[in-house]
Amino acid sequence: MAERITVKSQSQLEKMRVAGRLVGETLNFVETLIRPGISTYELDREAEAFIRKHGGVPSFLGYNGFPASLCTSINEQVVHGIPSKKVKLREGDIISVDCGAIVDGWHGDAARTFLVGEVAPEVKQLVEVTRECFFKGAEQAVEGNHLIDIARAVEQHAKAYGYGVIREMVGHGIGTHMHEPPEVPNYVDPRMGKGVKLIEGMTLAVEPMISLGTWKLVFAPDGWTASTADGSAAAHYENTLIVGKNSSELLTLV
Repeated sequence: MAERITVKSQSQLEKMRVAGRLVGETLNFVETLIRPGISTYELDREAEAFIRKHGGVPSFLGYNGFPASLCTSINEQVVHGIPSKKVKLREGDIISVDCGAIVDGWHGDAARTFLVGEVAPEVKQLVEVTRECFFKGAEQAVEGNHLIDIARAVEQHAKAYGYGVIREMVGHGIGTHMHEPPEVPNYVDPRMGKGVKLIEGMTLAVEPMISLGTWKLVFAPDGWTASTADGSAAAHYENTLIVGKNSSELLTLV
């Protein structure tokens, strides 16, 4: 973890654009593979090969001991699901795929929740609203605002639908480290205050994680996989962005 919040130079931002673009392209590639019957292990192998073929290194592989290049989280799993040959997608599932890549020492990080075939309408709506939550938050990632403005925008949109906003997992700064200060919550807690004031050139990974039920999590024995405590479906949508004067720039949406 880096010790302080960094504002990137134009040359540094250009390097982050390259890393971010590769992450976005990798997720677009993974989406073409999503179908009933494919294993999460296959998705992971294909994604790693794609990243390396295009000049990157998977950020997640070996990170604090994580054993894969993607996090693949199905249905009630919120984040950090470990790819496995034994886990195959089924019709009606949703799968959240989180991906990171390093290019020339700079990180990109993004996540998408994909539908597997025909999905129940209420779950499909959850996925779409989670995506909308990200864009509501990203609109607030401008100079002069504070972190609380991002958090409030995400939370208000999710709560308008009666959804739970995951609290234990948050977004983060990003740059030469995958996780840098500041933490970027998706909910408002008065004890947090306003949070950091945003400055043009800051780079953040904003990542709403939203559930049909509770915000509370339980963790699997593998030490990684986090699921909703009530077993309700959850979705995840993330992009790396640059804080701008009047609007944010999304680096991982291509």
